[in-house]
Amino acid sequence: MQIATRLSEELGCYLDLSTRQIEMSTANMANIDTPGYRAVGMNFNAEMRQAMARATSGETKCVAPRLTPEEGLVVRPDGNNVSMDREGLSLAEAQLRFKTGVALLKREYTRVMDSIHADAK
Repeated sequence: MQIATRLSEELGCYLDLSTRQIEMSTANMANIDTPGYRAVGMNFNAEMRQAMARATSGETKCVAPRLTPEEGLVVRPDGNNVSMDREGLSLAEAQLRFKTGVALLKREYTRVMDSIHADAK
């Protein structure tokens, strides 16, 4: 038996987006010494709004976020524009988002399980 609520589906998308942001930041970090590499990013808030709109319209499948080249970063002579400081901050934010999402999802499933057990009594 699978138990899912609209909130748990939305939190699942939130966790997927957070995970994608972590992967993106680590990929940027891994390419810090790659000549010509350009950092990519995503607008987390815009992607989450789109995921919420899809959920409201009945779509439950999360769509991969749109990654865009980061503009306005300092480009080194080798053509690379990755900043470890920026990526470290982005990674920390994504990790906090992920931890928050996990805590909220645990709370939602606890609420659902409490409701199931209340009906059983």
